[in-house]
Amino acid sequence: MIQLKNIERTYKSGAGQTWVLRRVNLEIQPGEFITVMGPSGAGKSSLLNVLAFLDDQWTGEYWFREQAAYTMKRKERAELAKKNIGMVFQSYHLLDDLTVMENIDLPLSYKDIPRSERQSLVADTLDRFRIVAKKDLYPSQLSGGQQQLVGVARGVIHKPALLLADEPTGNLHSEQAKEIMELFRELNQQGTTIVQVTHSEANAAYGTRTIQMRDGWVVGDTANPNLSPANLTATEPRDAAVNR
Repeated sequence: MIQLKNIERTYKSGAGQTWVLRRVNLEIQPGEFITVMGPSGAGKSSLLNVLAFLDDQWTGEYWFREQAAYTMKRKERAELAKKNIGMVFQSYHLLDDLTVMENIDLPLSYKDIPRSERQSLVADTLDRFRIVAKKDLYPSQLSGGQQQLVGVARGVIHKPALLLADEPTGNLHSEQAKEIMELFRELNQQGTTIVQVTHSEANAAYGTRTIQMRDGWVVGDTANPNLSPANLTATEPRDAAVNR
């Protein structure tokens, strides 16, 4: 599904450049459930932003479903993301001027789905996440946990080919977190490819493959036990990352 070749990302800093992704080479097969782990500053969220086409200031090659995304214009990448990718953000990213129901419906609006079917899907999703009573409220009227549930509901409603989740249960109590992870497992079993960033060992246990990152490098991959951070040589700078 995805192939990354020598993906690198830097930010300008007072001392020059700060590296957040270094020579990332990664293949993601359809149907995988991947967990990305590592300390703060490892580059985990930076990698997720590249995969989601939210960041286009990187270098290297990104192939998505055999399409050369790295040669596409920003608008073309955005269309590719709308049709194929669902995203669950740690900071929710709900639209403040839309109600809960409208936020959840948003991904469906990018697809050729009849209005009646969209309404039915939204109603089913509101019921599934037990937030029917919140459907006409705005994000500012919700608690952090409720906003997280709405964010997850929006991310999965259109059954994306690829689901990207950044600490998807960070603001949920343990029982809600377990329900969300069980939902992810169900979606994965139905064919959705999932990449989650988490510090939670419990969440990681739901995945089938774990990737370890440090200082922007991929330093471990359970799909490739022989991988080691050998490319972190003394001649290469190992600047601290500025983004998770």
